[in-house]
Parts: sequence; C-alpha cells; structure tokens
Amino acid sequence: MNLPSYWLSRPEFDFARDQAVLEKTLAVALEQGLLVETPIPKWAFLIWLTRFKNYLVHGTGDSSIHTFEPRKSDDVGWFGNQNAVYAASDGIWAMFFAILDRPRIPMSITNAAVRINLEPPTDIYFFGVQDTALEQKPFRTGYVYVLPKDRFDQEPVNEREGIPYQAHHWASLEPVKPLFRVLVEASDFPFLESIRPHNNEALWKRIEANPIGFPWAED
Repeated sequence: MNLPSYWLSRPEFDFARDQAVLEKTLAVALEQGLLVETPIPKWAFLIWLTRFKNYLVHGTGDSSIHTFEPRKSDDVGWFGNQNAVYAASDGIWAMFFAILDRPRIPMSITNAAVRINLEPPTDIYFFGVQDTALEQKPFRTGYVYVLPKDRFDQEPVNEREGIPYQAHHWASLEPVKPLFRVLVEASDFPFLESIRPHNNEALWKRIEANPIGFPWAED
C-alpha cells in the first residue's frame, strides 16, 4: 500500500525479546503509581500496554489527576465532540498530547493514529503543529495515564477510498480512575523530528474546501 509521505509508520520493536522486562516494568508502575525510568523506550512500553495488555492511555501535562471526568471536546468529527473522557489504544499518540505545552503556547494541531485494516494490519500516524508554535519548541514534561478499558467504546470503523481503517480513539461517558502514570519528555517521543508545521490560515481554507480531507497536508 502506497501512502503519502506525511503518514508515519510505527517503529519496530521486539516485544517478545523483552517480555520479562516489560512485565517487571508494569509491576513496578502498578505498585508505585508513577513510572519515571525504564530500561526500554517509553513509547515501546506504552505500545505494549495498549496492544498486548488491553489498557488505554491518556496524555496530559497534569501530574495530579485522580479521576478523569467527562468534558466537552472540540473536534471536527462527531465521535471526538462528545462530553466524554477520551483515551487512546496507542501509546505513541497519547505521548503527543503529553509533551505539547498548549497552555503556554497557543497552537492548532492536527493528528491521527489509525489502524489500516488490510493484511497485515498496519498502524500509521500523522502529527502536525501550527508553524509559529512549532518554531518555539512548544514541549514540556508530560504524563501518560494508563486507564482500564472496560468503560470505553471505540470510534467505529471507517473507510476511505475503499480502504477500511479504525482510529485508536476511545470515549467513556462516565468518570474513569487511572491505574498509574508514566512521565515522558519530548525526547521520549519517537516522531519529534517528524511533526509537520502548518500555516493556520491555509489549513482552515483546506478544511473548508474539503471537510473530510484529513490531514489537509501537502505532500
């Protein structure tokens, strides 16, 4: 499958090789409530949690959330515009929100983490930040909270140009208590150098011209 160059493929990692380390890291995190250091890349640990251990994740700069409460979002799609707690079944996607310091530097963002449902299934990403903000290196220390999956529903399967795909996007209409959190820095994010800048005015013109044309990027 040939995709435009702005779509990013998930990095490779041998989860089977490091199974024992991953399990030990999870046990420590559950016991302590906060994971600061890990012998493996944090993105790989978070992907393992969401792919193999049936957890969901949520990225933020807030280090002291005891319960996630539903709140109204602002998204161009109906699923992301509910009064809900939002989470991801992809750890890399959650890291993007954790490391962006949007309270300090106002910015528009475009982003996605989707699974292409072909054989074999493929996970791809897009990360975009307003150009004037990206120039300022708008990054911070953040936290990825690990959540139980049982109260969440996933965004339905969609299709584009005959290709089925599903976003790693989940929502709960009820409050959710996290299990633990993982401290992340910008340097932990594997696509830091692949975040695409966009001009805000040009982006909104593309959205108005083609509301379903995500990610509204020029290849």
